[in-house]
Formats: sequence, structure tokens, C-alpha cells
Amino acid sequence: MGNQELEQLRKEVEALNLKLLELINRRGKLVQEIGKLKEVQGVNRYDPVREREMLNLIKDHHDGPFEISTIEHLFKEIFKAGLELQEDDHRKALLVSRKKKPENTIVDIKGEKVGDGNQYFVFGPCSVESYDQVAAVAASVKAKGLKLLRGGAYKPRTSPYDFQGLGLEGLKILKQIADEFDLAVISEIVTPADLEKAVDYLDVIQIGARNMQNFELLKAAGSIEKPILLKRGLAATIEEFINAAEYIMSRGNGQIILCERGIRTYERATRNTLDITAVPILKQETHLPVFVDVTHSTGRRDLLLPAAKAALAIGADGIMAEVHPDPAVALSDSAQQMDLKQFDEFYKEIQAVLPAKI
Repeated sequence: MGNQELEQLRKEVEALNLKLLELINRRGKLVQEIGKLKEVQGVNRYDPVREREMLNLIKDHHDGPFEISTIEHLFKEIFKAGLELQEDDHRKALLVSRKKKPENTIVDIKGEKVGDGNQYFVFGPCSVESYDQVAAVAASVKAKGLKLLRGGAYKPRTSPYDFQGLGLEGLKILKQIADEFDLAVISEIVTPADLEKAVDYLDVIQIGARNMQNFELLKAAGSIEKPILLKRGLAATIEEFINAAEYIMSRGNGQIILCERGIRTYERATRNTLDITAVPILKQETHLPVFVDVTHSTGRRDLLLPAAKAALAIGADGIMAEVHPDPAVALSDSAQQMDLKQFDEFYKEIQAVLPAKI
């Protein structure tokens, strides 16, 4: 074979490469159109029966030099790429997506503009146990010039015999404290029915990790006009977390704060494993502010400060941590809550690393 003949064959291969590229892109556009029609009809994008029918048709017409297994592998990759193309279109359509709304969402909580580039803090006891207990923490929060106070009124616990919270009485205590100290209060709600009562007492509704995929609760939260703090589930992927937020926003409520609180892994040195890289991923993929709960992610008082510093350094919009006047007698999670003196030291250390406010 002469050089001229070799060059001619190479040119034919290059022409075929371009033709294949044109055909693959044309197929991709058709697949996108099919995906849009399936979405309108509520049909699953992936149809294994249809894929098998297409592969069988291809094999029936195959008469080339390639092994049939090679041809099947090549077309499976093309099919997979087409499905991913449909999913990419779906992500672009998400209301929470950065592609849908490039600018940051700012959640206004009694004048605190969460998401404005400054970093905010939520402190308070794991559970609301009494007025005096919450008031002691509220006074310390207020003295630091802070505005956001947390406290659990409804407590979904692993054991049915553990303290489950004061319920409505806890909400009333939080409301009283908020009014007296001019604070904004955040508490978890676990059922759609309780949302109706909670809106009268709370400034922010928290949906906890165990309810991240409680879809009826998410839809109900999307139907109210209150900011929502949504925590990542114990074993949820980031995609699942983002879609949980989409449930809320799809019902009309765009005032959402995402909260990374650690995920369950094989590691036992901490309560959960803090997925610190979730923060920049969530901020790239969505326009929502992102908090980090350093208490539930670590479960250890001695790790709260370094975890908080790491979260702030990587771009978190805020930190959540638990404080109790006397953790030794706390009715829940005593090992992970700071006392008031530790809280003072913690916040002093945090202040030293904070950038100047915008």
C-alpha cells in the first residue's frame, strides 16, 4: 500500500468520523425531544424494554467486521449518553438550579439577609425543656449581637422511649422568648398538620434529616410563606437533597436554606461524617444559601470549633450549633452541646477568623 492510498483511506475515515458526529448529535437532539414529551406525559425516561428492542434491531442488521458484543457495547454507551442528556435538561429546569437563577437567593429572617455574602449563626438547645433554660441561652445569643435561635419542640428520636419534645408548649416558649429578646426562632416540624400551628410561633420552619424525603411535608412546607431550613438526610446523595428542596420550591416557597449536617458512613469516631465538600457543590449547583450543622455532624464538643472554621473557610453561609445552660442534665444529646462558657469561647474564636461584613 502506497502513501497516497494510505492518505486517501485516512481521509475517508476522517469524513466518516465527522458523519458519525453529525448523526450522534442529531440523535441527541431527537432524544431530548423525546425526553420533553415523556416529561409532559409523566413517563419514565429510562425504558429498558425499548432499549432492548433497539439493540435487537441493530443486531439483526449487523453484518460488519465487529463482534456483536462490541456493537452492543458501543450502542449501550450511546443510549446511556442520550439518557444523561435528558437528565441534564431536567437539571437545567430545576427551580433551585443555579442555571435557572444565576443570582443568589437571599432569605430575610427578621432583617438577617441570609445569602448576602455575610456569614450567620444559629445557636440554641437541642430541645426546648423549659422557659428558663431557653431564656438563658437566648440572653447569651443576644449579648453577642446575634439574631437566630434554635430549639427543638418536636423531636424525632431513634428510640420511642427517648424525650420527644414539648410539642406545642415548646413552640409557645420559643415564641415568648423571640418576643422578649427580639430574636428569630427556628424549630423542626415533623408533620404537615403541625405546620398550620407552627407558622404562628416560628420564624423559620426546620425540616430535619429524617424527614428530608417526607414528600407530603415538603409539599406542605412549599405552600406556606415562611423560610424553610432543610437538612440533608442521613444517607442522602446531593442530588436527592437538591430534589427535596425542589419539592418545596415547586409549590411556590423559594425561601429555602440548605443545611449540611453530616451523612452516615462506616466511620464511628464522629456521630456522622461531615461532607464538607457538599457546601461548594450545593452553592455551585443551586442559588440557595447553605448552612453547616457542626453539632449533629460531629456529635462532639471538642470538634465543633474546627468543623465550624472549616465550614466557614469553604464558603458556608452560616453555622448551626447547640448550646445548653447545663448539658449534663439535658434531656437530649447532652454530649454534643456546649455550655454557656464554652459557647463564649467558641464564638470568640470564630469571630477571630470571620471576614469583615460586606
